[in-house]
Amino acid sequence: MKIGVMVESFRRDFKEGVRIAADLGAQGIQKYATDDYNMTDAQARELLDIVTGHGLVFSALCGDFGHGFTDPDRNPELIDKSKRVLDLSKKLGCSIVTTHIGVVPEDECKTKEIMRAACRELAEYGDSIGATFAVETGPEKAVVLRDFLDSLGAQGVRVNFDPANLVMCVGDIASEAVKVLGKYIVHTHAKDGVMVGNCEGWEELPLGSGNVNFDEYLPALASTGFNGFLTIEREVGGNPEADVRMAADFLREKLAAHGIK
Repeated sequence: MKIGVMVESFRRDFKEGVRIAADLGAQGIQKYATDDYNMTDAQARELLDIVTGHGLVFSALCGDFGHGFTDPDRNPELIDKSKRVLDLSKKLGCSIVTTHIGVVPEDECKTKEIMRAACRELAEYGDSIGATFAVETGPEKAVVLRDFLDSLGAQGVRVNFDPANLVMCVGDIASEAVKVLGKYIVHTHAKDGVMVGNCEGWEELPLGSGNVNFDEYLPALASTGFNGFLTIEREVGGNPEADVRMAADFLREKLAAHGIK
C-alpha cells in the first residue's frame, strides 16, 4: 500500500503542501477540486507538473460539493459539476474522485430513490470514461452503503473507505466494515477518532489515538486485495504538519509490522 496526504491538511498553499508531502516521504497527494472543475488542459498540465516534479502522483481528487444528492432540483447541477471533476481526474492521471452523496436511508423511500437515480447516472458516466466516483464512508453503516451500491447496476460509483468516519459517526468496527465493502474500495483515508456519547458527536484524533484499531484494520484491508493509497487526512489540530508526519511514520511502522507492502 502507498501513503498519500490530503494536501489541504497542511493549511498551506498548494505548491508548499506538495513540497511538504514529498519531504515526509508520501507517494501521492489528494486535492480538493470543487473550484477547479472548469480547469483548462494547460492549467491541468501545470498542476500535474508540480506534483510529478516532486516525485508524486495524485491519489484522487475530492469532488464533494457539500450537499449530497438528495435534492432532485439541485441534482442536475451537482451531477454535471461532479462529471467535470471526474473528467479532470483523468487529465491528472488518478481517475478517482471522492465525494459524499448524503445519508443513505436504510429503508426504501423517495429520498433513497432520488439518490439512487443520481448515483446511477454518475456510475454510468464513470464507466463510460474509465473513471470512478468513490463514496466516503461514515454517514451510514457499511452494510447499508454496500446494499445501495449493489443496487446501482454499474461500477463507476465505488468506495473511499474512511475508518474513522465509521467509528466516530455510526459505531462500526473498521476491520469488520472493510470486509463488508471490500469489493468496492478504490481509495482510503487514514484518519482516527472517537464517538462522543451515544452518537451525539465525534472527535477526530491523531492516528493511533482513537478507536480505529489499525493492527486489525490494515490486515483486514489487505485481505480484500486493496493495494492503493492510505491518504492521511487531518481536519483539526493546532499543528497539522506535525500530525501528518507522525501519521506517515505510524502507517509505515504498522505496514512493516504486519508485512504489508
